[in-house]
Amino acid sequence: MRLRFNVRFRRNTMRRLIVLAIASVIMVVFGTNAFAQADAADPITAVTSALSSTQASLDTVWVLFAGFLVFFMQCGFAMLETGLIRQTGAVNALVENFVDAGVTAIAFWAVGFGVAFGTSAGGIIGTSHFFLNDAFSVVDGVVTYAKFGAYPNLDILTMFFFQFAFAATASTITTGAMAERTDFIGDIIYSIIMAAFSYPIIAHWIWGGGWLAQMGFHDFAGSTVVHTVGGITALVGAWMLGPRPVRIGKNGEWKPLPPAHNLGLATIGTMILWFGWYGFNPGSTLGTGNTGLIGLVTVNTTLGAGAAMVVTMLVQYFRSGKWDLVYTLNGSLAGLVAITAGCAFVTPSSAIMIGAVGGVLVIYAAELIEKLRIDDPVGAFAVHGACGIWGTVAIGLFGLPGLTYGMEASAAGGLFYGGGASLLGVQLIGSLAVIAFTGVWGFIMFGGLKAIGHLHVASVVDDVHVFIDDFEHGQAIMPDVRPVPETDAPSSMPSGATASAK
Repeated sequence: MRLRFNVRFRRNTMRRLIVLAIASVIMVVFGTNAFAQADAADPITAVTSALSSTQASLDTVWVLFAGFLVFFMQCGFAMLETGLIRQTGAVNALVENFVDAGVTAIAFWAVGFGVAFGTSAGGIIGTSHFFLNDAFSVVDGVVTYAKFGAYPNLDILTMFFFQFAFAATASTITTGAMAERTDFIGDIIYSIIMAAFSYPIIAHWIWGGGWLAQMGFHDFAGSTVVHTVGGITALVGAWMLGPRPVRIGKNGEWKPLPPAHNLGLATIGTMILWFGWYGFNPGSTLGTGNTGLIGLVTVNTTLGAGAAMVVTMLVQYFRSGKWDLVYTLNGSLAGLVAITAGCAFVTPSSAIMIGAVGGVLVIYAAELIEKLRIDDPVGAFAVHGACGIWGTVAIGLFGLPGLTYGMEASAAGGLFYGGGASLLGVQLIGSLAVIAFTGVWGFIMFGGLKAIGHLHVASVVDDVHVFIDDFEHGQAIMPDVRPVPETDAPSSMPSGATASAK
């Protein structure tokens, strides 16, 4: 008996020592400055200051870590797009996705962040924070970092990085729908425009205190701001580009999508995107103070993706008799996109229903795009556009009273929870406004690129003799399998010469 007591006593003592050690490390790392600056004669002030400093440190680390995850999604998009298109355009897809991150960073620093989160001009556009010129100041050798709006625990620099990763995602969505036939200079130009204006204007309307935010519009993590913007821009771009020659038969018939060249890459890319989404959605809490909310968002994100994946896989199996990997991958992404807007405003059971509807929608949206003869190689509009719109509207149906109240709306929830049609109406108005603006903006943007000859890659890229990787980059993703034509300029290649097999 005494032996058991001694063992239990030692275990309890060891646990207390471990807890004390961990607490000491936290206080040393996060609380030293606060204690040093506090009045030593006022221990209550010292403790309060230390706790406040610790919370600010935790919130900053949380948001930066979430931003790192969102940035890693660039790799996921690159792998997914590269895997789903043909081998002959893989290098082009990789370069576009990689370069997108760099040009977005510069454009968002110079203009985009200010447009999104600067002082509002009529609820339409931000007018400060350009070049991050007010992010910090140095007076008499003392550096002061400006705080971000209503979030005293976050500084402007932290929020800039987090939002830059979002802006890069919106632009990257578009490249997939326009794969294998976009002029590389044109890709760089429209990526800059999207980072400076397309995404930031909508972000200001909804997250920057703009007119939709004032109406009580809800979009927690970006079904509208990121995915609807990216999906609609992708649709307009793919339509204005026209299809790849491989999609048109000799008699003008519409040919099916060519098979993906590497489903392994596509699967890895999708899993990276799902992983990155845990930065996208939970990170949008912008702090660690409400741990219950972080848990709810994380669970809803997981259930929405899982439900959509299962539903897409089963529906496609009953339609084709095959367990289709590509549809299953896109199904999971459809659920993630659909639940992104409402992950903080709905119950887990509602998240499953929202994801399930997205899993069906992605199939029929992709088929509609095919019937319209719009060449979208990766299903960008079906995943991001159609499911982004659905996820936005779904808040007006499934929004839970109390949760929706946290976003400057009335305590009333969605239609299915006794809130009437008011929230649904606001969600519909906001979604339609974003679709209309983004569609017109995309038409003007891509129309301008077409006018200066930088929308479609040069006509010599004919999908038979010269491919976009040959013409734009002079490289192949697997040169031992598909050698690059031995020529200094692909455009000088004789029309009868065969560079490679399809």
